[in-house]
Amino acid sequence: MEVALAAISGRWATLVLRDLTHGPRSFSDLRAGLPTLSAKVLTERLDGLVAQGLVRCSRSPGFPVRTSYSLTSKGLLLRPLLEQLYRTGEALLDEVPDH
Repeated sequence: MEVALAAISGRWATLVLRDLTHGPRSFSDLRAGLPTLSAKVLTERLDGLVAQGLVRCSRSPGFPVRTSYSLTSKGLLLRPLLEQLYRTGEALLDEVPDH
């Protein structure tokens, strides 16, 4: 459990991973999906996820160079965890406080 939680720790990491569960995305696509996230922080998160082996960065030859990010097989293992976190968050928001 500790390993899985460490993999998704860090602000924005879960949202970046969530967006990548829908398939490969360019840096611009990711920025558009997370408009309040700065380019600097997105770059840091992507670099960290690549270093952990959860995300693959592919660059196409030619000009302009196109960069695409996608989940690795290791990153795809996190999908059920991310989906359950989403469902749990929704359920917690729906709960009425006991006062």
